[in-house]
Amino acid sequence: MFLKPLAIALSVAVFPLAAAPAQAQQAEQPRTELGALSFDAYLQLLIARARAEGVSEPTIQRMTEGLTPNDRVIRLDRSQPGTPTSSGYPPLAPYIATHVNDARIAGGRDVVASNRATLQAIEAEYGVPGEIIVAIFGHETSYGRIRGNFDLARSLATLAWEGRRRELFANEFVALLKVADKGYDRQELVGSWAGAFGNPQFLPSIYLKLARDGDGDGRANIFSNRADTFASIGNYLRYAGWREGQPWGVRAMVPAGFNWSAVETELVSPVCPRVHGRHSRWKTTAEWRALGVQPQQPLGDNVLSTLFQPDGPGTPTWLLTSNFRAILEYNCSNYYAMSVGLLADEIAR
Repeated sequence: MFLKPLAIALSVAVFPLAAAPAQAQQAEQPRTELGALSFDAYLQLLIARARAEGVSEPTIQRMTEGLTPNDRVIRLDRSQPGTPTSSGYPPLAPYIATHVNDARIAGGRDVVASNRATLQAIEAEYGVPGEIIVAIFGHETSYGRIRGNFDLARSLATLAWEGRRRELFANEFVALLKVADKGYDRQELVGSWAGAFGNPQFLPSIYLKLARDGDGDGRANIFSNRADTFASIGNYLRYAGWREGQPWGVRAMVPAGFNWSAVETELVSPVCPRVHGRHSRWKTTAEWRALGVQPQQPLGDNVLSTLFQPDGPGTPTWLLTSNFRAILEYNCSNYYAMSVGLLADEIAR
């Protein structure tokens, strides 16, 4: 699915970065089959591809002039966790306490109050509640305050040359030049070390596909225009499968002695299997009620959901709808998606 590169790139923000190796490989030592190429030689390959895909010469010139590899970006990339182990999961509650706190709730309510008409119009167009959109805005950039200051051209060229995820980042570098070709200066195109930018932290390819003009001025400015930011997030979630009129999930009461093994999923997700593997089988609300599971907020009898009790017996439990899966497309982490949903609920109170 074309949304996955964003989830891959943004997943590094879910938990703190691991410490960089004591002897991090330097930018002069790319570890791929193209390792014999210098950065400058590899950059010429990217430039040739961008030119072949229609990027203008002035844009190529201003976006690549003076580019050098960024050693810090390589260290950050190589310090990311590898394949998760089969050991237990960190508890959800501390993560929620940190990410759904009073300051973030108050900030979200202020954003909703000052943009109510805009959010209502965007919800009517895309079917995504304004509180969900604002919650993602809050999680990604603290409502626009923290967007990153890495030169995106330098970061993406470095990551493509370094080669650990060459195809992803080569594609994103060319996409960035196409974004720049729309009239953005290189000084504007800054963001995270992994290439995400703007209020919603979109990768360049996602910007090209899904960024939207929310106020009719002819430009999808996700840097400083909140209407464009909200419309772009709403459009992303709509394409990720958001179903209008359904909650992301609701709290549920599970009877004593509930047989969890009887509802364990038998499906193995082709992406993020450890994330999806923690959810139960899909059942309708009526089927859950027949098993003694009682939703604590309204949920239609025919709505399909999965049962999720992240912190073990006796702790809060939720029924998660397919809209939770739409949030997971933004960042494939149960911790992230739960915190977005719960923050949205608090903002709406």
